[in-house]
Amino acid sequence: MRVLLVSTYELGHQPLHVASPAAALRTRGHDVRVADLSVEPLDPGDVEWAGAVAFSVPMHTAMRLALRAVEHVREMRPDLPVCLYGLYATVGEGSADADRLIAGEYEPALVAWVEEPPSRVTTPVAVTDLHRTSFSVPERSGLPPLDRYAHLDTGFDRRVVGYVESSHGCRYRCRHCPIPAVYDGRFRVVPDSVVVDDIARLVESGAEHITFGDPDFLNGPKHSLRVIRTMHERHPDLTFDITTKVELILRHRDVWGELADAGLQFVVSAFETTNDTILSLLDKGHTVADEAEAVHLVRSHGVEIRPSWLPFTPWTRLQDLVDIVEFLDAHTLDVDPVQLTIRLLIPNGSLLLDAPELAPYLDGYSPAHLGWHWHAADPAVDELAARLARIVGDGADRPAGDLLAEIRNEIFAAAGRQPHGRRVLAATGPRLTEPWFC
Repeated sequence: MRVLLVSTYELGHQPLHVASPAAALRTRGHDVRVADLSVEPLDPGDVEWAGAVAFSVPMHTAMRLALRAVEHVREMRPDLPVCLYGLYATVGEGSADADRLIAGEYEPALVAWVEEPPSRVTTPVAVTDLHRTSFSVPERSGLPPLDRYAHLDTGFDRRVVGYVESSHGCRYRCRHCPIPAVYDGRFRVVPDSVVVDDIARLVESGAEHITFGDPDFLNGPKHSLRVIRTMHERHPDLTFDITTKVELILRHRDVWGELADAGLQFVVSAFETTNDTILSLLDKGHTVADEAEAVHLVRSHGVEIRPSWLPFTPWTRLQDLVDIVEFLDAHTLDVDPVQLTIRLLIPNGSLLLDAPELAPYLDGYSPAHLGWHWHAADPAVDELAARLARIVGDGADRPAGDLLAEIRNEIFAAAGRQPHGRRVLAATGPRLTEPWFC
């Protein structure tokens, strides 16, 4: 079967979620072409060549872009079977003009769909599969080279980045996260040998830094440490970054020295807010005091921490925004401007929909946006969110420091406070050049 695998967006990385199924399908003898629409336009010749096309949708932004791309494919080839696969695939049920929607550990079901063979159907078939018996080393041939994607900015130089995952899913059930809606507190480990071989191939392709894109790198700490030890032994100059919960930063205090010695540059951790009540509603498993302790612990080993934020929720007060800025100041934390504009996303299946505290603020589901509209308890918070979004949206060519100074002034003014005159926040520590997280 001639299969076209398409990525629309994968956080500025060369798309692993095209490379991985490409390997699985080629192993089965299928002819595969790959495309990444974040880097290059869809080639009509590839669409004409394909016997089936499958779009990777590992996140919300990718899903929304994929829905548009599916429409474009339908215009060219109305008869062409289409599949959406990845974390957000089944969120699109009812919105996507697709024949198969596959969430979870998608490779086996994707291969099965290709081998049926695929056909056009009236009603999409949705599948969530969490079983996985084998893994192939991702096959990246045909994708744009690594230097066309996000780089590591150390403040002194820029390094080419490769992206891998050593596990899928998550054993935790944070209410606002889309992962529990699919994996329901489970995670799947990618064998050490597959991850290490993938890293070796990325190094051969020019990678100088590796981003581990696991939803939480410390879901299985023994497995993660084995991967890091082998990677560091084989590629001692390679640096890396990881993502993990505040709760696990503190629980696994003994790993940070070893990770730092192995080349860890920074840790992404979902702090979300500095309001303990909201943290509890989101079931984050940590407090504001824990956030401060996590910053101190990670930095004590010479590693930077880069919190991600969710400043706008139905329960956010204007003072909460001030508190986030003051927390950033107090701990001299860097932040990308877009992080101070993020609004809570509530897709169908979200665990938050079962929370009675949310019900008064829901305004209906939007198929176009693949999420529930909501309003804040304080209308002034929604007004501020809109202003900050405009500042960032209109300021793509402005220095981050200037944007953050304007954001700070808007936040303090909305809360009836005077800025305290401390430093203007700017992203200056080690960071990826792509600041988006979903």
